[in-house]
Amino acid sequence: MAEDFHHALKFKYDLCIGCAHCTGICPTMAIHIEDGHPQLNPNRCVDCGRCYQACPVNAIYIEQDDFETVYNCKYPVLLLPSIFTAQFEEKIKEKTILSALYHLGFKHVFEVEKSVDFIKEEMQKTVNENNGFKPIISTFCPAIVRLIQVKFPVLVQNLYLLKPPLDLTALYIRKLLTEEDNIPVEDIGIFYVTPCAAKIAAIKSPATEEESYVTGVINMNYLYNKVMRVIKQGEYKLCEDSRTHNHRLSKSSLNYTLTGGEVNLLKNGRNLAIDGIHNVSDFLEKLEDEDIQDIGYLELRACDESCAGGILCANNRFLTAERQRKRMQRSPDEIDAEDNDLLNYVDHLNEHKRVLGEVEPRSMDKMDDNMAVAMQKMRKAFEINQNLPQVDCRICGYQSCKALSEAVVNGQAEIEQCVFVQRALEHSEKLSFLDAMRVNIKIWGAKKNDPAIAKNLNL
Repeated sequence: MAEDFHHALKFKYDLCIGCAHCTGICPTMAIHIEDGHPQLNPNRCVDCGRCYQACPVNAIYIEQDDFETVYNCKYPVLLLPSIFTAQFEEKIKEKTILSALYHLGFKHVFEVEKSVDFIKEEMQKTVNENNGFKPIISTFCPAIVRLIQVKFPVLVQNLYLLKPPLDLTALYIRKLLTEEDNIPVEDIGIFYVTPCAAKIAAIKSPATEEESYVTGVINMNYLYNKVMRVIKQGEYKLCEDSRTHNHRLSKSSLNYTLTGGEVNLLKNGRNLAIDGIHNVSDFLEKLEDEDIQDIGYLELRACDESCAGGILCANNRFLTAERQRKRMQRSPDEIDAEDNDLLNYVDHLNEHKRVLGEVEPRSMDKMDDNMAVAMQKMRKAFEINQNLPQVDCRICGYQSCKALSEAVVNGQAEIEQCVFVQRALEHSEKLSFLDAMRVNIKIWGAKKNDPAIAKNLNL
């Protein structure tokens, strides 16, 4: 299968100690170990960032756009998730944060959730009228969309194809600046501040055929540190952007990026919110097996506490969520068009509200393009797996016995990589000690084995 996904997560092999923490935590078995280092299967990876969090030596990093690209645009605009301000202590006011952002060179700052007031009625209408596939599954979290594509492809038909607030707000910004300010569209640069790696990957290669409206992506943790430096050094001048930040967001808009933010917009039916990618994966397995029924809408988020727990957030997810909820208490229940001029562009947004292309399944279990060959391989992998110990010790370099059996069938691994099989073959004198060492060194590298033996084996 060709690699079409862009991936923001990268490995620094010079720092890697081959601990295999990343292998064990991956929800799609996208990582295995060879020569003491992790190897990524790009068509399984969903950029959830669990490996990034699990690595004890920071050998996994996020590939992001250079901040200097902001200054290559004549009219750079910042598209900011509302949880960015919740990264800061309450003594640092929103106006101070905004002023520091202008000091960095942005012409305007728009909060992503401006478009939530537009989509909530559409969501309710869709749930009420849905007589097709149930449950409807949110596409807000790109890591979850990719998880469904590769691990639960039969559920792709359940994905709700309304554009998320990020895309709708970016669309509104382009329309606003070109029509009201007469700024050429080629001069406008929209830079999104991301709390996670999955949104970087989704912007670089969307799950559908449509191109992103976003020019570049900025690491939230990186921008937080830049803003804090500006504030501490006192380099900024207090200012206010009456167009984009003087009005407040509604309670539902601020709540949208937290767990329950979508289902709380829906007034009736059985609707569930689940966060944490392993929790989501477990739930989808039950849903796929039809163990769970009668759910109208599923809000699924890869990170604990949703976007407040994104791997690129600068502060504790629980404190971030608490600050966000305090801001909600100060906000009105509803916002009208006077306070949110995005609502004046409803007709334009309606023209573009659904994605142009369908989300395609990309099953990670597909073993061959030829159906007959694929079925033979699946049967063979099942037989091998049945004869493995099922302890999922990961000494073979793979996450589980099932993953090893699939790799063996695809010619990517040897059955002798299982230490239990090694011992059985050694006991029956079908495998020599040196051959067993050769297999182990191939997996874990010479450093984790006796260097003298590795030298004698010319490995």
